[in-house]
Amino acid sequence: MTLHPPRQMLADDLEISRVLTGLWQIADIEKDGAELDPEKGADHLEAYLKAGFSTFDMADHYGSAEIISGRLLARHDGQDRPQVFTKWCPEPGPMTADVVRAGVQERLARLGTDCVDLLQFHWWSFGHPAWLDALHEMAKLKDEGLIKALGVTNFDAAHLRLALSDGIPLVSNQVSFSMVDRRALGPLSDLCAEREVRLLGYGTLCGGFLSDRWLGKPEPADITDWSKMKYKRFIDAAGGWDGFQAILKTANSIAQKHNVSLANVATRWVLEQPAVAGVIVGARLGESEHMADNAKLFSFALDEEDTAQLDAAFSQTTPVPGDCGDEYRRPPFLTASGDLSHHLSEMPRAHKAAPAPHRPDATHVLTGSDWEEIAGYCRAHRIGNRILVSGTTAVAWASRAVAPEDAAAQTTFILDKILAALSALGATANDVVRTRIFITDEADVFDISRAHGRVFSDIKPANTLVVVAGLIGDHKVEIEAEALLQNQDQ
Repeated sequence: MTLHPPRQMLADDLEISRVLTGLWQIADIEKDGAELDPEKGADHLEAYLKAGFSTFDMADHYGSAEIISGRLLARHDGQDRPQVFTKWCPEPGPMTADVVRAGVQERLARLGTDCVDLLQFHWWSFGHPAWLDALHEMAKLKDEGLIKALGVTNFDAAHLRLALSDGIPLVSNQVSFSMVDRRALGPLSDLCAEREVRLLGYGTLCGGFLSDRWLGKPEPADITDWSKMKYKRFIDAAGGWDGFQAILKTANSIAQKHNVSLANVATRWVLEQPAVAGVIVGARLGESEHMADNAKLFSFALDEEDTAQLDAAFSQTTPVPGDCGDEYRRPPFLTASGDLSHHLSEMPRAHKAAPAPHRPDATHVLTGSDWEEIAGYCRAHRIGNRILVSGTTAVAWASRAVAPEDAAAQTTFILDKILAALSALGATANDVVRTRIFITDEADVFDISRAHGRVFSDIKPANTLVVVAGLIGDHKVEIEAEALLQNQDQ
């Protein structure tokens, strides 16, 4: 009997296969400059579609994947039409209506369609606040009918909450999720349950490491495959090869019990997590055996004994630090190169420091808030090695209050603004020695404190938190900061 993957409602009028076919391999095939023939590529995707794997996932930088998928779309209409998901991953910079529309229209043109099923947004640095501008513009294009559903990729729980609380109609967040990288089981899954957002898991096989071919094998000394270079960093971050082998040994025992592959067990474990709508498994163009093995995912389920054994194996590893997406935004970068050099030539700063007009030994930063001009102050001021950051509220654009009903989300946005101003003046969060927090409602104290702790729990600056009678506008929290740099010239 041929098994077809079950389907899942991701959004209104958007039903997907629970196993999505990832097309990043196309970029690897084309890395030397020779593009695949679009029609032949579509023929390969047709085989997946006929086997029930009807949902395809790609991005703007996956070579000609969008073009090939567009050829597949052109062959189908009605009930057998595949679902095509893509991603827009712009470099940080101003996200005006024209910039966002151009990025979306390029996706539509390459796909040969007037509406993309799911457009997923990736942003490299939350210190650059234009990411929220981009999502609001994308939401407008969704209302126009250019986007059926809107998602994000590699967002941590704090920033997913911020986007949702600011009114962005997100249905999904695509993140790394595997038996090695279990970060998504934490606050992110809790938030998804609360806000009815679903996770799409990638990296479920750790670039092929989570398979029987690595069971009992020595740790590789030299890796040239980019995918394995990336996921070897995850294995190292999770405690190393010995702990990884404990996971493989346990998963292999469970696989033998259910008469499936070790890779099936690894993928099934992710699929059974409540927040997960589907997993992305990379295509192997022309390999029918790969599709048949993926279909076996739904021939079994993990029982309580299996889960307990896996939990015991997980206890022999170290949790990957941070939250989902941190691997792209702060050290240690868990990428193939160990940095972002193969993604971006440089990381633009959100703000630029300028000489202070009144004294030669000072620099300052302006962020464009109306109040900076009205009241005549700067966001941050540096004299020598000391930096003072003004009281900062969650103001986007010139004067709009972000997430007016969510104090934790406002705190996240404020701290991003503060860290961006510090960065422009040559400082980081590690240089912060004092923060002062003013809140309007004592009931928000734990949410605000946890959001502050997300950034400063390992730094532990001096802190004051007080409840005040009120703040201007729809603001629930305001934060000041002070930083002191050691042994640095201005």
